[in-house]
Amino acid sequence: MPRRRKGVLLPIEETILELGLRRMRDGDPEFYGFAVTTELGDDDRRLTAHGTLYKVLERLEVQGLLVSRWEGDEEFDEPRPRRRLYHVSDQAEGALRTSRALQQSAVMRPGLATR
Repeated sequence: MPRRRKGVLLPIEETILELGLRRMRDGDPEFYGFAVTTELGDDDRRLTAHGTLYKVLERLEVQGLLVSRWEGDEEFDEPRPRRRLYHVSDQAEGALRTSRALQQSAVMRPGLATR
């Protein structure tokens, strides 16, 4: 697998950050893993491998672009396990802009930069 340029996000990472930023603007900033797959829809084939989504969520959190917490007992009354809730960090929007700018510069100067 080729190495990524520093600052360039994978398409699925960009999509998750876009989703989180949209949710933040809509006043409902927290989301959990299965909700991501639901919002992305059945046509999104990037999440087919076992654990792919959760690996991406963890990677974004390690990069400081997502923040997570475990759902508290008082937040649900269903007999199910607690969910890990995510929201975008203050750095997410800037990282998304940077990634897109770097990708655009690679398109404008083909052969000089690779993804």
